[in-house]
Amino acid sequence: MDPETLRARLDAAGELMVNVAEFDQPLELHLHDTEIGEEAVTLRLADGELEFDVDEITGAWKHSHSLADYGLE
Repeated sequence: MDPETLRARLDAAGELMVNVAEFDQPLELHLHDTEIGEEAVTLRLADGELEFDVDEITGAWKHSHSLADYGLE
């Protein structure tokens, strides 16, 4: 994916879900803990950093929650 597009989408939404080829589950990126460079994405976690190539991202979408996610339906 294009890093400029990813940055713009993350800036607009505040959080973004991405599929990364090397991981089985989608990753949740937040504006406050994610750096998107020209070639790599760095995700700062509580116990370290996770880094992967921008080219490994196969999909991205706006992350949102529903009332059901919080047991409030």
